[in-house]
Amino acid sequence: MEQILNPDSGDAAPAGDLIKDVTIDTFQQDVLEESMTTPVVVDFWASWCGPCKQLTPVLEKVVLAAKGAVKLVKIDIDQNQVLAQQMRVQSVPTVYAFSGGRPVDAFQGVQPESQVKAFVDKLAESVGTAQSDPVAEAIEQARESLAAEDFERAAAIFKQVVSHAPDNSDAMGGLARALVGMDHLEEAAEILSQVQEDQSDSADVVAAQAALDLANQSAAVGDLSGLEAAITANPSDHQARFDLAVGLFGAGRREDSIDHLVEIMKMDRAWNEEAARKQLIKFFDAMSPTDDATIAGRRKMSAVLFS
Repeated sequence: MEQILNPDSGDAAPAGDLIKDVTIDTFQQDVLEESMTTPVVVDFWASWCGPCKQLTPVLEKVVLAAKGAVKLVKIDIDQNQVLAQQMRVQSVPTVYAFSGGRPVDAFQGVQPESQVKAFVDKLAESVGTAQSDPVAEAIEQARESLAAEDFERAAAIFKQVVSHAPDNSDAMGGLARALVGMDHLEEAAEILSQVQEDQSDSADVVAAQAALDLANQSAAVGDLSGLEAAITANPSDHQARFDLAVGLFGAGRREDSIDHLVEIMKMDRAWNEEAARKQLIKFFDAMSPTDDATIAGRRKMSAVLFS
C-alpha cells in the first residue's frame, strides 16, 4: 500500500511519487525496476525501533529536498521477513541505495542529516557519472552477457575490467560468476579468494560465492533419477527431496528446485534446522533479483512463513 508522506515539497514532485511503503510483492516494480531510471533509497525499519523513528523523517526530508533526483521506499521488516533476510538486514534501521536494479551503497543506524544528505547526493550524482565511466559501462555490458548466459563474453569483459581495476569487487564477483557458469569452479574460487575482506559482502561477491557453493553442492548430488524415485516412494523423505532440489538447481531447473524446497517447508518447516529455508536464501543470492523465478520463489516462501 502506498502511503503519502510530508506533502509540503515545494517545487518537488508530489510526495506520493517520491516516498512509498513497499512490500515483497511490489519490491521488483518500486525498487528494482524503478532504480533503472531513478535511484531509490530503501529504508528497512520496524515499528518497535526507536532509532528508526529518528532516521525516517530525516530520510524523507532529504529525499523531498532532492526534488525527484532520488526516491525513497520504506520496508517494514516484520511484514517482509524474507526480503529482509535476503538483503542481509541484521539490525534496523538499515538503508540501501539502489541504482541500475542493484544495491550500490548502504549504511546502518541513525546518521546526522548532513551525512544522510551526502549519501543521497552521492547516489543522485552517480547517475550522471556512470554514463561517462568506461569501467561502469564495461561492467554493465558484462552483466548483460551474464544475464544472457553468454559466460565466455562476460568473463572476457570482466577480466579486462579487473586488469585495470583489480580492487573492483563488482568485476571480481562478476568474473567469478561467469567462471562458475563455464564450470571453471577452481578458477572461480581462486578469484573469490582474492577479494578484500571489506568487500566480501558486496552483492556481486555474495552472488558469486552462492553460485560457486551451489555448483559444488550440485556436483556432489549425482544421479537425480534415484532421488526422484525415492520421493515417489516416500514423499516425506525430506533429505531426498532436498538433494533433488540442489541437483535440479544445478541442472538449470530453478523453478522445480524452488518448489521442492517450499514443499519441505510446508511439511516440516523446522526440518534439519530450517535447511530448506536457508537453501532457498542461497538460491536467491545466486539468482538475479529481477529473475521471474526469484520473485515467484520469494512469494512462495513468504506464503509458507506467514501461513
